[in-house]
Amino acid sequence: MKKYVLAIDQGTTSSRAILFNKKGEPVRIARRDIKTSFPKPGWVEESATDIWVSVVESITELVEKAHIHYNEIDSIGITNQRETTVVWDKESGAPVYPAIVWQSRQTASLCDKRNSKSDFIFSRTGLRLNPYFSASKIRFILDHIPNGQKRAEKGELLFGTVETWLIYKLTNGRNHLTDVTNASRTMLFNIKTRKWDKDLLKIWNIPSCMLPKICPTAHDFGDATYLKHDIPITGVAGDQQAALFGQTCFAKGESKNTYGTGCFMLMNIGDKPILSKHGLLTTVAWEIDGKVTYALEASVFMGGATIQWLRDGLEIIKSTPESETLAKKVKDTDGVYLVPAFVGLGTPYWDNDVRAAFFGLTRGTTKEHIARASLEAVAYQISDSLRVMQNETKIKLKALNVDGGASANNFLMQFQSDILGCAVKLPVCVETTALGAAYMAGLQTGFFKSLNEISKYHRYQKIYQPKMNKNLVSEKLHGWDLAVKSARSFKPHLK
Repeated sequence: MKKYVLAIDQGTTSSRAILFNKKGEPVRIARRDIKTSFPKPGWVEESATDIWVSVVESITELVEKAHIHYNEIDSIGITNQRETTVVWDKESGAPVYPAIVWQSRQTASLCDKRNSKSDFIFSRTGLRLNPYFSASKIRFILDHIPNGQKRAEKGELLFGTVETWLIYKLTNGRNHLTDVTNASRTMLFNIKTRKWDKDLLKIWNIPSCMLPKICPTAHDFGDATYLKHDIPITGVAGDQQAALFGQTCFAKGESKNTYGTGCFMLMNIGDKPILSKHGLLTTVAWEIDGKVTYALEASVFMGGATIQWLRDGLEIIKSTPESETLAKKVKDTDGVYLVPAFVGLGTPYWDNDVRAAFFGLTRGTTKEHIARASLEAVAYQISDSLRVMQNETKIKLKALNVDGGASANNFLMQFQSDILGCAVKLPVCVETTALGAAYMAGLQTGFFKSLNEISKYHRYQKIYQPKMNKNLVSEKLHGWDLAVKSARSFKPHLK
């Protein structure tokens, strides 16, 4: 009897395997951390082999500790860190270069060389010309391995974002596939035709034979025969689209924000793409039963990573939860603002050159003020994103669904509600990214019957309501705007 759907949640800092039952409840979780390297300032890389091994080890541990047999698993759903780029040798299956992580800025110069094409690229992809996306990363890898371009043109090299890499490995090299959500993040995908775009490939000089076949999100991606059991992979989606689905944002206008390494706000905009005029991205949310749903997305590069910096960089906290403890020890930041542009700023600025900065420091500034300012900075960035999103869509948000590691921070969630002026809703199951992939996989096989059935399972553990005086909110937002303007004008590192 099939009792579970297995979700593989491959993120920037870890890989997790999660079993979900027929009510969409997580039954067991196994996790493996992943080492990230920073070979040069702004560069972020990982080992594609380590990513793969971490996934296999997570699955093995999960099945062993849950005391289940593989034949009890109905299907597999995969969700993944998006844009992270892997290129491997078709014959050996070995990566030819480290995986370049979505956060990495090492391809900024390649994007700069194509600035004249930025409007055209945006019109085809709904994406802003930025090293964030996969196209420039592929180009970089081909330029930095021996005979890279020639090998690619001969069909000797394959490209994939992380889900493609995992599908390829799980199916023992038989299937080279991606889904529409991940394809829409490569900067090579036409958002309107939903196909690889020849003109975009020409701009980046990338051979089409490297690219995987594009499939719907709920689809038969092949059996995971590597696991020695024929478990079908039937759901695949990039992490943020999966989280939107896992939050059951099935209606137009419904939105979620994930507080992970970065922060990503998505709004369901229905069956027609909208090209933003003010820094938002357009992306495919999902494709199920031949029906495509689109989303507008705001991308914040430094969310939970800002708190990690407090822990690992400044070493003023020993654990992530300690940031909340420190923040609550002071009544406010005493006028301190952090603009966490450690890798530039995303929505709505898309400024690669700005760097992180503190403003308002005095001799009286303490680590408590620093911690509070760091948490508030996360919320301010989301506020910037929402202002643009509401202006673009003319939809006023009544509530924001939240998930991700930092959604457990009560101070941050209450401050977010105060700054946005709307309810912030935290679901019972906070594993919404993995849950979205599981739902997609289960819908394809019939394990889950319908969207209506899924919606009935969705419940909230806490709903935050705004409490802060509106004048104070305006004052704080004004200070944030001044800090961002100042940070963007101060660029002595540029030659």
